[in-house]
Amino acid sequence: MSDPTPEPPVRPGSRGPYAKTAARRAAIVDAAREVFAASGYRAGSIQAVADACGISQSAVLHHFPAKEDLLLAVLADRDARGDDVQAGHDLFGGTLAQARHNESVPGIIELYTTLCGEATGAGHPAHDYFATRFRRTREHYADEFRSLAAAGRLREGVDPDLAGASLVALWDGAQLQWLMEPGAVNVTAQLRHFLSLCVLPA
Repeated sequence: MSDPTPEPPVRPGSRGPYAKTAARRAAIVDAAREVFAASGYRAGSIQAVADACGISQSAVLHHFPAKEDLLLAVLADRDARGDDVQAGHDLFGGTLAQARHNESVPGIIELYTTLCGEATGAGHPAHDYFATRFRRTREHYADEFRSLAAAGRLREGVDPDLAGASLVALWDGAQLQWLMEPGAVNVTAQLRHFLSLCVLPA
């Protein structure tokens, strides 16, 4: 039986079935992001995504045959929303710009924190995604600190690898606290303070 739910509006400049399919997939991913951020992957059901999107469960499964496919699409969308925020900035500017950006995108920190905590078990479908992301992020910031050391701007006694891992740990912990009590925690200020303890002024 065909899905009786009307297709979502097509974006200006888009035409034809492909545009309608793309719009429907984007709407499903948006709904799944909200469901997974609120309930986690395991508790967030396909039916809940369908209800949030105003379509049938079979319509969701037509675009994403398995729940895991939908999770991976949500994670890819999350990455795309943060792409290039740090481009063109130094370590200070890029880190603070990314932190401010994260706070400005509805649900992105909730999604990241909820799924990351849930994915600690090796059997979770997002486990490899987060393990790889943590490793890549630690290495990225360690390289940034090494570049600053080569330029004579890293404070004495600061180990680039430890500083990179510490920055990632601080950032995630600060964001978690911000979710719990936004008015009491300033993520950007905490990151700026940590970086100032590691890096000499230009």
